[in-house]
Order: sequence, then structure tokens, then C-alpha cells
Amino acid sequence: MNELSNLKPVKGSTRNKNRVGRGPGSGNGKTSGRGHNGQNSRSGGGVKVHFEGGQMPLYRRLPKFGFKNPFRTEYEVVSLSDLNRFDDGATVGKEQLVEAGLTNKRNLVKLLANGEISKKLTVNVDKASKAAVAKVEAAGGSVEVTRG
Repeated sequence: MNELSNLKPVKGSTRNKNRVGRGPGSGNGKTSGRGHNGQNSRSGGGVKVHFEGGQMPLYRRLPKFGFKNPFRTEYEVVSLSDLNRFDDGATVGKEQLVEAGLTNKRNLVKLLANGEISKKLTVNVDKASKAAVAKVEAAGGSVEVTRG
């Protein structure tokens, strides 16, 4: 039985470190697998990953594009069909949605009219679509919007 005190890797899953520069018999003696001369044969030699030998690099040849607005407000979406899990006549706010695993407590919540609602609920969200509000009110409930 495997216990923490006697764990070891599966047979064939590991191999020994290749010790370079240890003579001709090792297959990696003399130049230690680095070839003859040149920048990559030197200790500390080599070029940066994106360096293209002085040619204009790809990241500078391609056009710049896009913009990400740092002040954008992002809403987490809750569908009407998700609200059917709550009891009839309940008040559903952000705390209840977090407990049900429908949203994250940091995010703003927007109610959308995906699916149908069959229960009379009082829903308190940051934002809601007009169609969602109409469907909730048609089922006998009400929607309180905090952000407009």
C-alpha cells in the first residue's frame, strides 16, 4: 500500500541527469553537445527568446490593436430560470445568490430574461433587463434595481 513514507515514481517515468563534458565515452564530451564556436557554445551565451538576429522582430512587425477600458463595469449574469430554485414568496438578494452558488460576492449582478419563472419572488439586483422585469412581474413578483 502506498503511504507517504514509501512513495516513489513509477518505473520508467524518470531518467538520470545527463552529465556533459565527462569524456568521449559519454557521447557528450569535448564540446558538451554545444557544437563548435558561436554565441550558443559560450558560457552565458545565447539570445533572448524573441530575438531574430537583428531582423525586425515579429512583435514590432505586427500592427497594434485593441483597447481595454479599465473603468468598465462588468456584471455577472443571472437567468430567470435560475431563480426557480428559491421558495415561493422569498426575497432574493445578492447574499442568497452567493449562497446558491449563482454569483460571486464581489461582482455586480444583472438579471436577464433567459427561461421562465414560475414563482412569486422579490428580486433585488444591481441591474435587470426590461424583459426580465416584465416576466417577474407577470409571475406576481417584483424587481428592485439598485444601480439603474
